[in-house]
Amino acid sequence: MALRRLTTLIAAVALAATTLTTTSPAQAAAGTTGFRAVEITGDGGVALKANVIAPSASGRHPAVILPSSWGLNDLEYLAQARILAGRGYVVVSYTPRGWWLSGGEIDTAGPKDMADLTKVVDWTIANTAADPGRIGAAGISYGAGISLLGAAFDSRIRAVGVLSGWTDLVYSLYADQTRHRQSAGLLELAAQIVGKPSAELTDAMKDFNANVDVGDVMAWAKVRSAATYLDRINTNNPAVLIANGWGDTFFPPNQMVDFYGRLTTPKRLELRPGDHAIAELTGVLGLPNEVWTSLYGFLDEHLATGTSRPNPIYLKPLNASAESYPTWSAQASSTTRYGLGRIRALDGTGLLGGAVSSGWTKTLPADRDTIANGGTVLISNGAAAITGQQPSVWLPFVDRGRAGVWAAERRSSAQRLRGIPRVHLELSGVAAAGTVVAYLYDLDHLGNAKLITHAPTTWLEKKSSVDLKLPATAYDLPAGHSLTLVVDTVDPLYYDENESGESITIGGGSYVDVPIR
Repeated sequence: MALRRLTTLIAAVALAATTLTTTSPAQAAAGTTGFRAVEITGDGGVALKANVIAPSASGRHPAVILPSSWGLNDLEYLAQARILAGRGYVVVSYTPRGWWLSGGEIDTAGPKDMADLTKVVDWTIANTAADPGRIGAAGISYGAGISLLGAAFDSRIRAVGVLSGWTDLVYSLYADQTRHRQSAGLLELAAQIVGKPSAELTDAMKDFNANVDVGDVMAWAKVRSAATYLDRINTNNPAVLIANGWGDTFFPPNQMVDFYGRLTTPKRLELRPGDHAIAELTGVLGLPNEVWTSLYGFLDEHLATGTSRPNPIYLKPLNASAESYPTWSAQASSTTRYGLGRIRALDGTGLLGGAVSSGWTKTLPADRDTIANGGTVLISNGAAAITGQQPSVWLPFVDRGRAGVWAAERRSSAQRLRGIPRVHLELSGVAAAGTVVAYLYDLDHLGNAKLITHAPTTWLEKKSSVDLKLPATAYDLPAGHSLTLVVDTVDPLYYDENESGESITIGGGSYVDVPIR
């Protein structure tokens, strides 16, 4: 019921906000047809609930199709649909199968959803003033995933807006072989409350939670991953905008970086502070919003005016002004390797920095948590985007009996971290299966440690070392602060594979590679 109330509230606020917007698009919105509720026949005769708004001017217009987010419906985009119509676009928003009043069962961006999107494109061309040669698709989260996948199966989609979407669902569920507990659980809950889950989805989530038939779950997820169809997308050559949050706990950003790098189409990548769907939220409410404004420009560029923007990489660091680059690699000029050193008996902390050293070990209990953690899904990084304050801990309270802590020497000048940090840990005496979680912090003089980035990694057979890519980040470490690594074995965000009573020993030869601007 909470999700139902949220959707009703969003729709009401969005509709009201469209009458208050003072930008030129809203002024132009007087020249629109107004909203019209329609029902579109999807694949197999399934009824898809939708709404349409368009420019009132005669002639053909570019069109944008907006599939709704997971757990929401086509009312989600009322504010943005009106703004886009005011800018000259036919806009068709629809509720995917299995959600709310649409028929069928949830297909989770599978083959039926792809066939439905094609049916929506057909309907739009046949029943509106849409120009068949200028069709776009965009959305948030689930709508983003459907839109991007749809561009692989329908070459009429010429521009795609992927806002807080995914490119690799296998990675989203099992990044570094670690199951993402809270994010998957929230998605499952939404499906049960306001959706009609298919047997396929129910079985996949049951197996995921029980950690059985992993190969089958991965195969199910692979079918629903744009990365699987990258060659098709490149062949169809739609323009693709990818906009995500640094701290997205549903779809961590490294998959976006990898996918962007392999795209050969016209493309743009934007990363901002925040968790899943947080950066674009105020736009859904009809308020001025940087993500949606960027989407307007991208759609105009590829479906309307053709005016291009330089530097397709746009980055808004966690604590610095926005930056743009011609390529992803251009943001970092070097990589600094920080060796992990021997733990001092006095304070239980080792040195992070200098040459990679040997002859030391640090043993961690394999099933004991510490206050170092990634926070709560949506809430922690979402609040950080609003307040500008990263999740933090007081480092002296991190239990050295349960965690390894390594702190770098304090620098006299600021250090600009840009890119994907990498952690290499040498292991000994580990069980056949286990999990560790690595956290990279900004430590000030008072012991306050702000979380920069973190990730878990899991092994399912005996290992002598692990290599972990932390989620991409852009962060300015202030002068006088210490870059600090914490490693423990439990985080409530994730399932772990640790057995009670086991231990994990980290040893010499371990290091962290940090990309520096």
